Amino acid sequence: MQELYNPSEIEALVQKHWHEHKTFEVTEDESKEKFYCLSMFPYPSGRLHMGHVRNYTIGDVVARYQRLQGKNVLQPIGWDSFGLPAENAAINNKTSPAPWTYENIDYMKNQLKLLGFGYDWSREIATCTPEYYRWEQWFFTQLYAKGLVYKKTSSVNWCPNDETVLANEQVQDGCCWRCDTEVIQKEIPQWFIKITDYAEELLNDIDTLDGWPEQVKAMQRNWIGRSEGIEMTFAVADSDASFDIYTTRPDTLMGVTYVAIAAGHPLAEQSALNNPELAAFLEECKNADTTEAAMASMEKKGVATGLQAIHPISGKLVPIWVANFVLMNYGTGAVMSVPAHDQRDYEFATKYQLAIEAVIKPLDGEVDVSKEAYTEKGIVFNSGDTFQELDGLDFQAAFEAIDARLTAEGKGKRQVNYRLRDLGVSRQRYWGAPIPMVTLADGTVLPTPEDQLPVILPEDVVMDGIQSPIKADKAWAETTVNGQPATRETDTFDTFMESSWYYARY
Repeated sequence: MQELYNPSEIEALVQKHWHEHKTFEVTEDESKEKFYCLSMFPYPSGRLHMGHVRNYTIGDVVARYQRLQGKNVLQPIGWDSFGLPAENAAINNKTSPAPWTYENIDYMKNQLKLLGFGYDWSREIATCTPEYYRWEQWFFTQLYAKGLVYKKTSSVNWCPNDETVLANEQVQDGCCWRCDTEVIQKEIPQWFIKITDYAEELLNDIDTLDGWPEQVKAMQRNWIGRSEGIEMTFAVADSDASFDIYTTRPDTLMGVTYVAIAAGHPLAEQSALNNPELAAFLEECKNADTTEAAMASMEKKGVATGLQAIHPISGKLVPIWVANFVLMNYGTGAVMSVPAHDQRDYEFATKYQLAIEAVIKPLDGEVDVSKEAYTEKGIVFNSGDTFQELDGLDFQAAFEAIDARLTAEGKGKRQVNYRLRDLGVSRQRYWGAPIPMVTLADGTVLPTPEDQLPVILPEDVVMDGIQSPIKADKAWAETTVNGQPATRETDTFDTFMESSWYYARY
């Protein structure tokens, strides 16, 4: 035995043996228990770093341990290879993202092999190849056929530098996570997947996740955010207009002293037509950071619309304000404001000298809202002549009584809501899988027929750093469906689409 370990000599011989004998290639063997060990695919950024070594060493240790237990182990590897970094690198290097990506894959693949990981390289995939994203596109068309895909115009986080949409998780301190450019809000049409249709199922199945840390499961429950409340209608005084709000605290309804609506709400936009101060405020809100962290710490600001809402039970008139803490893409874009029992509403009411009326008190005492809101659930009081029977009820009894009253009068209904939002998958950049949808000359939108899949992303392109090559190439967008001229969708999928399902490829 040699006294010193010579890696360049020993490891090369061992790895040659593995390669020649296909040591880590897997075939079906029903005599052995199966074990599937999948590490997150690397992004082919150019070179491995120590984070890669740490991550893939852990996975390899798990796979080798399970193999030693006599199991039939599959440990595949591949490349999560679409995305904006390749596009930006191509612009900087005056090349196309495709050759840059494939060159990086070759280099990093050699690095992984030198590290001696036990991968089944015969199953290697790269998510930027048509062989892979064909099935991603097919899967999307199947979701569309089942009514689980739709397109709508919505307000999004927009990076002016990268010219693309960002998820809330990709906005850090109001700036793009990649380039640190200040993020703005922009209204654009986007494709969405209806993950909210599965909110209850997702929530219930968290309890089936054996071995998951409880804090991770709690984060998932909070992300889904199930709540039970009442959706009710407020009419607008001296108008035929009305709007809905949703609340999980209907017991505080008799304490509403104003209503707050989002800057994108139709009533706000209508009111701004003859109100320069409000119009300027709406413009300011368009560029505000709407991530949860920013919303929690931001200064609460607003402008009165000049309109008044009619309380659905008391009939009392309450002012309608546009507030920067209300978002159009969350809930109905309007909230009933009860400053005596919500601290955010309290701070806003104090700032703008709006009424504060307590209607909830502790079971065994009085309530003091002279310095802050009383936010606990307690006993209803001070309900007024229109609903005196509400006084003395606890939260649940008040919930039931208000639900019954609003339902009987056709002004509201009990409803379950979720914090979870549908998944926006459209991105306006080039280096991604084309979204397989087409628009006919008469405006009809259809999925790309299966016999035309994959919709191939052209790889021999020139990046100008301004516009996506497929958006600039009118010829690429032209196609036919069932003999009719059609135009392809020129947005591409967010890279979450690739990384969300490659586990199922095996």
